[in-house]
Amino acid sequence: MIEKKLRGYILPNILATTGTSCYVLADTVFISMAEGANGITGLNLVLPIFAITFAIGAMIGIGSATKYTLLKSLGDISTADKYFSNSFFWSLLLSLPFLILGIFIPDVVLRVFGADEVIVNVTHAYARIILCFSPFFMLNFTFTAFVRNDNSPRIAMAATLISGIFNIIFDYILIFPVGMGMAGAALATGISPIVSMSICMLHYLSKKNNVRFCFNLPSVKKLILSCSLGLVAFVGEISNGIITTVFNFILLSLVGNIAVAAYGVIANSALVGVAMLNGVSQGLQPVASETYGKGEKKDLKKIYLYSLSVGIIIAGVLVALVMAFAQNIIVAFNNENSDVLANYAIPGIRIYFIGFIPAAFNIITAGFYSATGRGKESSLIAISRGIVAIIVFALILPGIFGITGVWSSFFAAEMFTAIFCIVLMRKSL
Repeated sequence: MIEKKLRGYILPNILATTGTSCYVLADTVFISMAEGANGITGLNLVLPIFAITFAIGAMIGIGSATKYTLLKSLGDISTADKYFSNSFFWSLLLSLPFLILGIFIPDVVLRVFGADEVIVNVTHAYARIILCFSPFFMLNFTFTAFVRNDNSPRIAMAATLISGIFNIIFDYILIFPVGMGMAGAALATGISPIVSMSICMLHYLSKKNNVRFCFNLPSVKKLILSCSLGLVAFVGEISNGIITTVFNFILLSLVGNIAVAAYGVIANSALVGVAMLNGVSQGLQPVASETYGKGEKKDLKKIYLYSLSVGIIIAGVLVALVMAFAQNIIVAFNNENSDVLANYAIPGIRIYFIGFIPAAFNIITAGFYSATGRGKESSLIAISRGIVAIIVFALILPGIFGITGVWSSFFAAEMFTAIFCIVLMRKSL
């Protein structure tokens, strides 16, 4: 029964998070067709903006939904009901600085992330629109997480998939027939979370809805409690931005814009893999939280092992596909047929994706710890793989192996974290 219940959550979540990753992936394909290597470079320099807004939204939304589920399983309904409105208010409040940056100084933001004048000119409109739609990106995590945890994972899946399909279709329409270029891509991406939240309203307005909106002042205490459980989700999202930022600056110093474009292809392809593993991690959360609240330790072990096996299988399939079809993947993004870009990206994507094997172990373990109230352990794992280890190896390995060291940093960081993870497990499981 546990395995069946897990499948009912994990599969929709994999589809939903993969759909989310298609926002940027669709942008990459169409922008490469419209703007070439400079467009991909610009998009890759905007990725950290996505990562920061997604990370804050995920930490608040997923953390609040996790706390909501834990409190409900313990019978504290009145307190649980306050977490949805608290998540809504804080997501909205913390999105305002990004909105202000988008309105007034998007070019400054681009320069901070390493853009030169050529890239700023290409990416200006894209960055402005993405920043201005930050409130919707952040609120969308609250809407979908609470729908999923309120026993409607299929609606959450449908919301994310349909919004992703909308993004892909309107990316093409606005970039090419309408002729808006990168601004069109940004507009399609910005509207997508609005589509997602609109679909989530089908649950909130239905008789099956148990989530209540309470008109209380935003609580800092509840925000902190939520964020402690959402830190894994935060690091899962922010790590993409940190990795991208560090790699961008290293590659700019080693080679230049073309290497950043090559990494843009690798990073955007990797987003799909990370999204799938995050889908498993988020999918196990409602079941693990409920089981933990009931004190059913044997079932908890089954939940962890089943989820881990799914994650490892996904990682193995991803690595096999990339090893076999690396050239085909790069060709899809290399609209200018640049031999230089291909020479960097093809071996790079093969080396980079090997890291998904230990990453699957780390992401699932961190998600399981978070779902069962062990915020300290989950945070240590997430911070190691997403911030500390990746930065250390990204700074050390390129000095020894050049650009190959850049591609190898992801695997090295995940392996280090996996060993650290095993040490934690021996002490706590």
